[in-house]
Amino acid sequence: MFPEYRNLISQLKQNDAHFSKIFEEHNGLDHEIIRLEQNPVTQGIDEIDVLKRKKLKLKEELYEILQKADQD
Repeated sequence: MFPEYRNLISQLKQNDAHFSKIFEEHNGLDHEIIRLEQNPVTQGIDEIDVLKRKKLKLKEELYEILQKADQD
């Protein structure tokens, strides 16, 4: 995610607790979505779409923080 900001992400994860929390939550959702999609029983449930929307919202927030930090 955001390879152009790889160094900045590393810095923010160490120095910004809010960014770090959002980043970890995003990764956790990513893993949960993959787990649900790979399970034939849960593959088509509506919860996956809800999780994907939440993940996208977090990704947008992360991107905003990265853009702002990159300008500083």
